[in-house]
Amino acid sequence: MFIRLYEKNPDQQVIDQVVKVLKGGGVIVYPTDTIYALGCDMMQPKAIKKMAQLKGIKADKAFFSIIGSSISQLSDYVRLDDEVFKLLKRNLPGAFTFILPTNRAMQKKLGGKRTEIGIRIPNNEIILTIAETLGNPLVTTSIKDEDMVVEYTTDPELIYEKYGNQVEMVINGGYGKNVASTIVNCTEQPFNIERQGMGELK
Repeated sequence: MFIRLYEKNPDQQVIDQVVKVLKGGGVIVYPTDTIYALGCDMMQPKAIKKMAQLKGIKADKAFFSIIGSSISQLSDYVRLDDEVFKLLKRNLPGAFTFILPTNRAMQKKLGGKRTEIGIRIPNNEIILTIAETLGNPLVTTSIKDEDMVVEYTTDPELIYEKYGNQVEMVINGGYGKNVASTIVNCTEQPFNIERQGMGELK
């Protein structure tokens, strides 16, 4: 399925259609404020497994992130101290992936194997509205691979050509960017920028 959503005031009826696919265990391709990404409902283990297969890795080895509509939504799954919370407030929504310690709820969901996870709140109303309507975070990973032609990560028509038969839905949210998010590791002091991407840390 190939659908169109506009970032300014995304159509709630179409958003509801996306959420229905996610709750049914579907995998989607959607726009962010950086690169287009694969995503699924974090409450759907089979969908997470399918997403790992699409990336050519085992689900228990995949270092997927979670994407949410707000710090409040994501705080149910990670541990935040005051300093980290202030850092997130200054920089989100934005082009960042913050690596944080998982809490017991997240460890239980991940089989107790993951002690840290990346979180994202992109500056993109489409995915923020999807996550808010879904009511919980999505598991997410960029569609970009090192050997991929740039157009297959930025042009929604070409993304659909590549992924249309592999996922349940591709969302056309306009042309994407080809620069990834900045990764900030908050599990250690001082905070460490592991990858400088689009986001400039405040």
